[in-house]
Amino acid sequence: MKQISKDKPRGVHQFWTSVFHSIDGIIYAFTVEQNMFIHVMVMLMVIGCGIFFQINVMEWLFCLVMFGLVISTELINTAIEAVVDLITEDYHVLAKVAKDTSAGAVMVFAITAATGGIIIFLPKLIVFIEGMI
Repeated sequence: MKQISKDKPRGVHQFWTSVFHSIDGIIYAFTVEQNMFIHVMVMLMVIGCGIFFQINVMEWLFCLVMFGLVISTELINTAIEAVVDLITEDYHVLAKVAKDTSAGAVMVFAITAATGGIIIFLPKLIVFIEGMI
């Protein structure tokens, strides 16, 4: 088994290198993965609705946590898919399990976020529509 090096580079330069690699990963997922693009567009719409409906601090906190969880799980899903594709191009039941379950994790968070969004925004939308009638 390979020994883990305790002499891993550290310092400000290494920190910024890691930050830029992370940004590269986010950009890759945003430009290549259709679902990441959709998640970001929905996030921007929710931010717009939050500003329009003047949601409170707790509602913003919920939205921010959900944004982070959905985007993060989509990034993890993309990483898992890339590793599986790197290992094999052939169909394998375990490759399917890895890809399907990581996609399922994204779906669970997306449904949770959407449900929370409905709970937050639907009453405000109803009041808004009633005010227009």
